[in-house]
Amino acid sequence: MIKINLLDSVTEQTRGARIESRVSSPSTRLGLTAAAIFCLLFLAMGLDWMSARANLVAAQTELSEQQELARQMDAIKKEQAELEQKTKEVQTRIDAIKRLRASQKGPVAVLSSINERLPKLTNFFLTTIEQKGEELTIMGNSPNESAVTSFGRSLEFSSGLFANVNIETQRQAVEVAPAEKSSDKASEKEAPKPETVVFTIKCKYTAPGQPGQTSQGQPQSAQQKAVVDRTASATR
Repeated sequence: MIKINLLDSVTEQTRGARIESRVSSPSTRLGLTAAAIFCLLFLAMGLDWMSARANLVAAQTELSEQQELARQMDAIKKEQAELEQKTKEVQTRIDAIKRLRASQKGPVAVLSSINERLPKLTNFFLTTIEQKGEELTIMGNSPNESAVTSFGRSLEFSSGLFANVNIETQRQAVEVAPAEKSSDKASEKEAPKPETVVFTIKCKYTAPGQPGQTSQGQPQSAQQKAVVDRTASATR
């Protein structure tokens, strides 16, 4: 025999009706809607916070990379500044060497030009070379006057390097050492004393490339040649 508890059945129906009545009421619906909206807002806020957190981490990473790159650039700039300073110092030294060489070029050129025109004699040598502006004074000793004249001609015919050559000569006796003197007084009186020619040459020097020079190989003027001839005649 089947027994049915009608009381339970009625109770369940009553509970279902109560729930349906509660759900269908406006206040309950408003609460559920508010709860759903709150959950959505909370979820959106959580997603936004996570996104902001990720962006912050990425920004901090990028900032660290930029700071490291800035430190490297500062080191490169410092090295570049040091390199530029060293380059300036080297360039300053190079300019100083160039100026020194330029200042030494004149005297070296004068000595080279004079050396090229010296007579090939053993006892012919120079004692003093003095230059004041364009005025040049050459002093020395020669075994004879013809060598001095030849040297003066070589200076005069120098394509304009040396001009207005004036030669002055003077004979001087050469002192002989006592050990070399003869003990015989008669022979000492008869033997001629050795002499040397002391000369002074004054001229005008024009550096190569300066105005006033004649072209290479151009013959000298008659006036310059006459000066040398008169000087040679005066030394005889």
